[in-house]
Amino acid sequence: MTNEAKQVWEQMLPLLETEITILSYDVWIKTLEPLDVKDGKLILMAQSEWAKNETNARYLPLIKAAMNRVSSLLTNVDIIAKEEKDKYASQEETYKIEEEPILVAPEPLSINLKYNFENFVVGKSNQLAVAAAKAVADEPGTRYNPLFIYGGAGLGKTHLMHAIGNSIRASQPKSKVMLVSSEKFVNELVKYIGREKDGPKFRDKYRNVDVLMVDDIQFISGKPGTMEEIFHTFNELYDANKQLVFTSDRPPKGIPDIDERLRTRFEWGFTADIQPPDLETRIAILRKKAQIQKYNISMEVLSFMAECISSNVREMEGLLNKVILLSQLNNTQPSIDLVKEALNDYSAKSEGEITPDDIIDATCKCFGVKKEELLGKRKTREIVEPRQICIYVMTEMLDLPLATIGNIFGGRDHTTIMYARDKVAQMLTQQKTIDDVNNVKNMVLKK
Repeated sequence: MTNEAKQVWEQMLPLLETEITILSYDVWIKTLEPLDVKDGKLILMAQSEWAKNETNARYLPLIKAAMNRVSSLLTNVDIIAKEEKDKYASQEETYKIEEEPILVAPEPLSINLKYNFENFVVGKSNQLAVAAAKAVADEPGTRYNPLFIYGGAGLGKTHLMHAIGNSIRASQPKSKVMLVSSEKFVNELVKYIGREKDGPKFRDKYRNVDVLMVDDIQFISGKPGTMEEIFHTFNELYDANKQLVFTSDRPPKGIPDIDERLRTRFEWGFTADIQPPDLETRIAILRKKAQIQKYNISMEVLSFMAECISSNVREMEGLLNKVILLSQLNNTQPSIDLVKEALNDYSAKSEGEITPDDIIDATCKCFGVKKEELLGKRKTREIVEPRQICIYVMTEMLDLPLATIGNIFGGRDHTTIMYARDKVAQMLTQQKTIDDVNNVKNMVLKK
């Protein structure tokens, strides 16, 4: 292993970890070893020929994208199998780097490579929004500017934003594309604008882009300072023919306590809504997601699932994942009875959102520990194990940053949360750990 390869790989890992599931990251990415950098290529070693082929098929584009974000000198990735290492070493010529490579500071992959137009299922409920999104991706800054997409939770708004970003990056690699949640925008504004010397840095970050996409823009409601900053950022980018895309859970006219100047600007371009998918589209979505996981499920079972959940694509995907997990644990094919078993736990919680407190309370009941002990500093085995499982379940069931979970657990650093999550993920080969995790999840869903 060369120092250069190791350095590049260590900067790539945090980027890759945010793009795929924990299990996939641990199985396919974390097991790769950085071997060498040669002729502009990063050489990675998989543990077997099979692992090499699977990683190439599933994750090579993602790995290349992460590499391009951290290094301006590397152009490609080669993955070899462990049994090929000796052969590779014997064919190596003396390779000396005259100077240390200049590495570009890693930037988070704000655009998720998983989400593209190809894996977005189009139906009557979303075809107008999809058509507008594709037009924007083909000609950013010239058609439908701004694009404002609205609809209920879990219907595909965020997927379309990522698809726009991925499409533009593929056709115009030099374009600066930024996707940010309104929450992150507000947090950065509060952090930097109060400090005079950092204010210009904040504004430059958001105004020196070719495409700016803001998710869940409705959350700026009632925040005058944020609305003022969005207003001026909008004007500067719009006047420069840069593309703007916004998503919201409601149309511009339905957002309360918002600056009227800003509301009218949201309506300047094209406003498209996404409605809950009809039955045929729901079946197609489930079928597509099962195919992505390379899992064969009969149309009868897919139709039954589609009839059970009608308003939220995320809920459908959650049910599908639960059915697949149960079928793997029971070593059986997905069936209607298995769907019913999954629904006993899944639908029980559909009336309300799962909160961190729900998971904490469930963990305390399953392990017989007190909440203050679970969140406290004690490091006895009787407390540490439930705490780590609670953290793991929280990362699985909630879309929360690691830093936020760290704050919930007494202000722990995000690296501590990452360690706990990864340790439990590695222990999922043990039946006891699987049972403990499932017991906590089931109690949360039944509350």
